[in-house]
Amino acid sequence: MRKLRLAAIVTAMAMLMGIAGCSQNTVSNADPGSSSQSSAQTEESSTATEESSTASEESDTQQSGDTGEMRDMTASEYAKEMGIGINLGNTMEAYDATNCEKITYTWIPTRGDNTPQDYETCWGAPVTTQEMIDGMKAEGFNTVRIPVFWGNMMEDDGTYTINKDYMARVTEIVDYCMNAGVYAVVNIHHFDEFIIRRNDLESCKKIFNTLWTQIAENFKDYSDYLVLEGFNEYLGAQQFNEDGVLTDIPDKEGYELTNVLNQTFVDAVRATGGNNEKRLLIVSGMYTNIDKTTGDGYVMPNDTATDKLMVSVHYVDNMCFWTNQIGGKTWLDYSKAQCELLKNKFTAAGIPVFIGETTAGYPAERFVKDAEHTDSSECIEIMLDMITDYGFVPVMWDVTDNMYSRTDCRIISDSDREVIKKISEKLSSAE
Repeated sequence: MRKLRLAAIVTAMAMLMGIAGCSQNTVSNADPGSSSQSSAQTEESSTATEESSTASEESDTQQSGDTGEMRDMTASEYAKEMGIGINLGNTMEAYDATNCEKITYTWIPTRGDNTPQDYETCWGAPVTTQEMIDGMKAEGFNTVRIPVFWGNMMEDDGTYTINKDYMARVTEIVDYCMNAGVYAVVNIHHFDEFIIRRNDLESCKKIFNTLWTQIAENFKDYSDYLVLEGFNEYLGAQQFNEDGVLTDIPDKEGYELTNVLNQTFVDAVRATGGNNEKRLLIVSGMYTNIDKTTGDGYVMPNDTATDKLMVSVHYVDNMCFWTNQIGGKTWLDYSKAQCELLKNKFTAAGIPVFIGETTAGYPAERFVKDAEHTDSSECIEIMLDMITDYGFVPVMWDVTDNMYSRTDCRIISDSDREVIKKISEKLSSAE
């Protein structure tokens, strides 16, 4: 999710003096469904509650179509199969975020009856169904990213034990993906912010090892269509200082935190055995920022498996979005330059790039005044063509009824539908 910080704006203005461009975001988690939710999004309707109960009852009989098969494929071969992805945004990563950026937010508040669906719907999403995921597959998406806030329903006892009902609900949604024949990517989303802001590096290591051991153990018998992604956008980001104020940490410390926690993630998953010994894993970039992640301070973790790692960054054109440069030469040049950085650092070394969040729509106010390209669908196509031509895996950041309708189970805009179909068919032909 997008969030632009002051430092990023300053960087953008400075870069306008260079390639007349922009700079990738630092921490991005705002878009529809960030910490600051509208009252409409944060209030559950009685309809959603009724749907939650019905869906929960139906899911008890839902059987996973997963085979448990692990194919002998490289990370780059998986990247080709993953095609275009879509995020199940504002859903399992939703939580009561009121005042979450204050030091007084010491634990996650409960909602409603404290059931998985109370959180799944608290940012305005309907309860996820098999039909929704089937519709995503039918529209040309071959990967579904499932952001998860694992702290919901968790006891505040210092053990970081994931609630069994919450784990079961995430598993049900993964099963929907297995049944539909799409890749499911599961991560730790927003809960990484909560932990990193309040703990030193050693404590973070212990906590994330505990969390990832539980998650990986739950999924260790799943096939390679289940992919695990370590974190979201918070590695190397802000922490509370001694005065309880969120403060940027120096790059040197940020890189150390990023590299250590990525290694913790990989080690924890591999140690659970089973199919996790060779499962494809996605390690997160520093802030998922392209400039930071392609810097010398960022290193890939060591891995006991051979060629089973990807790296995740977000929004190739993010700074151009926030400085209203979409559709012009600056946007095209900057986005290509960002892709070149990723190619030179990662894909040239055989490490695939996962663009875990990319834009699913361009509002009119984001276009530059003399834009050559002025249509949102056209710009989505340009960006997806660029990303996929570099061999990266793009995953649209989407929330309820933004690009994809979770009630009609189809892409809302016909022109967007054509774009996704065209790019999906292009990738299938290449494969």
